Amino acid sequence: MPVTRLDIEYDGALFAGWACQRGKRTVQGELERVLGVLLSEPVKLTVAGRTDSGVHASGQVASYAGPPAPLVGLNALLPADVAVRACEAAHAGFDARDDARSRSYRYRVLHHRGRPVFDRGRVLWWPHRLDRDLLHACAGLLPGTHDFTAFTPAQTVHRRFKRHVLAAGWAQEHDQLTFSIEADAFMRRMNRVLVGTMLQVAGGRRSLASFEALLRGAHRRDAGPTAPPHGLCLVGVRYDAGARAT
Repeated sequence: MPVTRLDIEYDGALFAGWACQRGKRTVQGELERVLGVLLSEPVKLTVAGRTDSGVHASGQVASYAGPPAPLVGLNALLPADVAVRACEAAHAGFDARDDARSRSYRYRVLHHRGRPVFDRGRVLWWPHRLDRDLLHACAGLLPGTHDFTAFTPAQTVHRRFKRHVLAAGWAQEHDQLTFSIEADAFMRRMNRVLVGTMLQVAGGRRSLASFEALLRGAHRRDAGPTAPPHGLCLVGVRYDAGARAT
């Protein structure tokens, strides 16, 4: 059976997340519906990283057992807030989730007294006090393997709470701040709780030492709030060479 890889981008604002949910509009649901029409049979997608309601993606990857569908047909039938950039044959046995070596996300913050207009659905407006040096210090603590129990909901299906962060950092361009992080895998809402907690540190409401202590497996109640979803975007998934057929 051939295997196909999809490279996908979507605006998450009007989706209830990636995964199919009864009675709700989801990215997986829209893609499987259109693929079923084009291939004349049901299609079940496997995804590299499930995104929550309201979270965007510019570098999502999914796979399914079956031949590639025509790219033009896919994008003609899909709604305007989701698009497939590539639909190509992958090597035998390719699995978008299991074969992924890392995932990368970015979270954008506008540190400015005036609210955004053009980027209002893509950036968190933050008019409050913010020490940028403390943001950098928080991010500098993240690379390596840590217990991120404090950064995911207490009621969870996760059984393993340690994640290995390959890189993390804040970039600055005038009033625009972007948090980038790459890790082997992420837990539900992990990045958004990280951002919410780092903003507490940068605002003087939490010490840098307390943030470091959270990385040793504290309870969720000990961490900060969950930042809104609209500032978060899945920007890439890394695979070993050979993820696509030649």
